[in-house]
Amino acid sequence: MDDDDGIEEISSSISARLLRRRSGGGGGGDSSSRWVDGSEVDSESPPWSLVNDDENRSEGYGYVRRRLVKKAKRVDSFDVEAMAISASHGHHNKDPSIWQTLGLAFQTLGVVYGDMGTSPLYVFTDVFSKIQIESDVDVLGALSLVIYTIALVPLAKYVFIVLKANDNGEGGTFALYSLICRYAKINLLPNRQQADEHISSYRLKLPTPELERALKIKEKLEHNSFYKTLLLLLVLMGTSMIIGDGILTPAISVMSAVSGLEGKIQGFGTGALVTVSVIILVGLFGIQRFGTSKVGMTFAPCLALWFFSLGSIGLYNLIKYNVSVVKAINPLYIYLFFKKNSFKAWSSLGGCVLCITGAEAMFADLGHFSVPSIQIAFSFVVFPCLLLAYMGQAAYLMKHPDSASRIFYDSIPDGLFWPVFVIATFAAIIASQAMISASFSCIKQSMALGCFPRLKIIHTSRKFMGQIYIPVINWFLMIMCVLVVATFKSTTDIANAYGIAEVGVMMVSTTLVTLVMLLIWQTNLYLAYGFLIVFGSIELLYMSAVLSKITEGGWLPLAFASFFLCVMYIWNYGSVLKYQSEVHNKISMDFMNDLGSTLGTVRVPGIGLLYNELVHGVPSVFGRFLLDLPAIHSTLVFVCIKYVPVPVVAQEERFLFRRICPKDYHMFQCVARYGYKDVRKEDHHAFEQLLVESLEKFMRKEAQELALETEVNDADFESVSVGQRSYSGELSVPLIQPDGDPELPSSVMGGIDDDPSLEYELSALREATESGCTYLLGHGDVRAKKDSFFLKKLVINYFYSFLRNNCRGGAATMKVPHMNVIQVGMTYMV
Repeated sequence: MDDDDGIEEISSSISARLLRRRSGGGGGGDSSSRWVDGSEVDSESPPWSLVNDDENRSEGYGYVRRRLVKKAKRVDSFDVEAMAISASHGHHNKDPSIWQTLGLAFQTLGVVYGDMGTSPLYVFTDVFSKIQIESDVDVLGALSLVIYTIALVPLAKYVFIVLKANDNGEGGTFALYSLICRYAKINLLPNRQQADEHISSYRLKLPTPELERALKIKEKLEHNSFYKTLLLLLVLMGTSMIIGDGILTPAISVMSAVSGLEGKIQGFGTGALVTVSVIILVGLFGIQRFGTSKVGMTFAPCLALWFFSLGSIGLYNLIKYNVSVVKAINPLYIYLFFKKNSFKAWSSLGGCVLCITGAEAMFADLGHFSVPSIQIAFSFVVFPCLLLAYMGQAAYLMKHPDSASRIFYDSIPDGLFWPVFVIATFAAIIASQAMISASFSCIKQSMALGCFPRLKIIHTSRKFMGQIYIPVINWFLMIMCVLVVATFKSTTDIANAYGIAEVGVMMVSTTLVTLVMLLIWQTNLYLAYGFLIVFGSIELLYMSAVLSKITEGGWLPLAFASFFLCVMYIWNYGSVLKYQSEVHNKISMDFMNDLGSTLGTVRVPGIGLLYNELVHGVPSVFGRFLLDLPAIHSTLVFVCIKYVPVPVVAQEERFLFRRICPKDYHMFQCVARYGYKDVRKEDHHAFEQLLVESLEKFMRKEAQELALETEVNDADFESVSVGQRSYSGELSVPLIQPDGDPELPSSVMGGIDDDPSLEYELSALREATESGCTYLLGHGDVRAKKDSFFLKKLVINYFYSFLRNNCRGGAATMKVPHMNVIQVGMTYMV
């Protein structure tokens, strides 16, 4: 059935039902019912609406006065309330003490730097798998490459520049994307509201249009769909590669740690290495469902001991074997290294880049810590210990060039092997745990921004909102890790795959931070391009080296990234088309007015919560409910769960209300706003209570505003006309008075207390609340139109439908009780 034919059928059915049921008091019945496209919004009616008293109205002047309704800008409860609340969020600006910062810096060792800290297990092993050590130039050149790679990328790029591009203390690819979305309307899902900018954590710090360059960039991004899609694909690609790291990091870290047993235990060969690694990995993924809050307490001390061991062993080897390797600080050795080894030296860059694996975690895990704490930990602990570790290994290789394949364990002093092995194994597990948790967080953020199918998320900690567990992703990562270890059976081959994912994420971050510099920071043009050219060139050089290993395992992260990229983009593409279809087919206000306050059916006590995705207007699925149900609830709330481009939305700013149709309809629109890091912990009882309380506040605020307007305009009320008056939508007096501010005039307060319509509506709401809430959900089937091109039909009818049919349903996702759910089927032709 064609989309337009289906709409006309529903409209005709409701109109016929309306004629049969109307008892004569609905009013205004001659206008034809119609459905509208996405360009019409119910708030676009004339600024002031004065009900004509000539049509079946005999209430007189008092009734007309009560029916004076402002429609240009409805009273949006938390649009106003945010003005009073924003001052209460001062904790964002409080600087922690030096001891708190040092404590956070210590904790970062266990969460942020586990991956980078375990890199000495395999860096030189992979570098010298491509180059035979024939002279000191080989060792010194490789060491110099490692030193400058760490100094330029993690230290110069991330510590001093990228960490400052945070989103209210949150880092990562999606944080950068949401930050850009706040300054330019580039989100492909068109559900942006001006009221969102009043959220206290929105924090638009700089007036972007002040600079002509920033304004031009903003206009290009907003008015060119190609740039919007390209930016989204870039973000999704970076996220896909982070998830790929969640597969490769546990595999290479655990195998590298366990490989120390090969030379220590007789008969411990490749088969035993694979078996032990698989057992550890299965155990690691098996305990994810218990959460990491208790285990996390041991992370920081264990990694601190690991970094101390790295620095101590490196210093010991440096003094014992060859302290002259410190001259590798001279970058001339990099030139000599490439001159001697030419193509092999370029190929060895794929191993060298492994020394900065996990550098992206410094930015991605920023939300749990602070910028100074991460800077202090890296500058004063991680960086010096890593330099000593690599210098010590280089000094050992100068005396024992044949030990390159087992350089870490061979360089351990006699008698310390087993303690260091145990610490290394725990460090590898911790590094793996961090990447697994990061994968869960990326999936959760992707779901929040409509870029990933809905999956079951379990919150493993009541204290820390970031600790989550996604069963499907956990078992998928485990199976992939086991397959990688069982297939490659060598850390060298896994390392070939590992570098591509890591460098890919860094390139995405470099691009997005450059855009932040130009659009938001309004940095000097030469500095912004200098950042892009310097670090982009370094990362392109490393990417070219790791891509040369496509046939040696480098295809693996590309396969993982391509798979997740396709899943995320198809889901986003289908979701955007579905939303646009809902906007196009929403019910017009003229049609709702024709139905009358009874909605053409029977109104029974109770609250009906109709979940939909629209932030404005009445969704088309409501017509299905009117056709299929013999009665409808006395109070109707159209609930939209919306994620805004901020990390966290305060509970006080959660709900945004507006009224739909006249008061006697008892219909409201509620937008429940969440940030991409927010955790929806409340059950349906708590959600219902919060919603009803907020709705009561909204009704009182609406009455206060109406009383204010009536008080101001009472003197010249007779001269009010629709064509002559306009309303700017600004409130002259805040509806919520901070402590110490003057209260509303007593005449206004008296008018509110004496308003019978308010008391009637509040009593009706309480009666409806006592009768309970029913959740009205639409079970949508999305199909491509018949005239769509073949690829669109393939993507929507098969791939997107497969994802929708196998992800969580609406009732489970929205945390509503199954016993109180009414669902109707709806087909969306996109």
